[in-house]
Amino acid sequence: MKQNPFENILGYPITTLDRNQCVYQIGTWIRSGEKSRYLVCANPHSLEIANSDRIFRSAILEADMVTPDGVGMIVASRILGGRIRERITGSDIFRGLSHSLNQEKGFRYFFIGSTEENLTRLQDKMHKDFPNIKIAGIYSPPFKPEFTPMDNDAMVAAVNRAEPDVLWVGMTAPKQEKWIYLHKDRLNVNFIGAVGAVFDFYIGTVKRSNSWSLEHGLEWLPRLIQEPRRLWNRTLISAPLFLMRVLKQRLHNPN
Repeated sequence: MKQNPFENILGYPITTLDRNQCVYQIGTWIRSGEKSRYLVCANPHSLEIANSDRIFRSAILEADMVTPDGVGMIVASRILGGRIRERITGSDIFRGLSHSLNQEKGFRYFFIGSTEENLTRLQDKMHKDFPNIKIAGIYSPPFKPEFTPMDNDAMVAAVNRAEPDVLWVGMTAPKQEKWIYLHKDRLNVNFIGAVGAVFDFYIGTVKRSNSWSLEHGLEWLPRLIQEPRRLWNRTLISAPLFLMRVLKQRLHNPN
């Protein structure tokens, strides 16, 4: 496993780097020319899913960087005597890395996920915000629970034809992480970021919570109100289960 400094939270290596350090490290990987480094953003809900999904668990464990995405991860670190004090989201990494790479010329992005319409809007916004980053390609995969081997081959081929430096995968978890884990060795790309709804946040089709909610770790509340049917499970079931398991880890490892 290729990991930076990390803390053990429920057996998962969560990075202790701050936002800027994460962006710097990823930029170093990209510039080094190494292949298939990848990022996962972990929150309490995703770690609860991984507890019963072997492939998803492996995808997180094998990631080169796992960031603490969610206030629950900060709470867990405090309970376990760790030093993580800020959440690092997919949006943080996407925007931070784009600002960094835009200062140079020649870096290439590829986007997989969302709809053709949203990807076109994303491409247009990227041209305005980060003109020095070339969009090597976009790909809207079929909307289905599982991809067929033919679907996967088409996606891998599209990426490799475009020869990007960075591949952003914006699907839902755990679908995106599992896809990256199962196909990373076939992808001719330096860095892969599993960033969920970041495409929609970036172009504004899904609104992020206000700055007060973000600063106080309550981003989940406005989103729960907006999408109760989709988010009640992760907020009202996964979070308490996660906290119970963290407390159990603390009891078993008091030092």
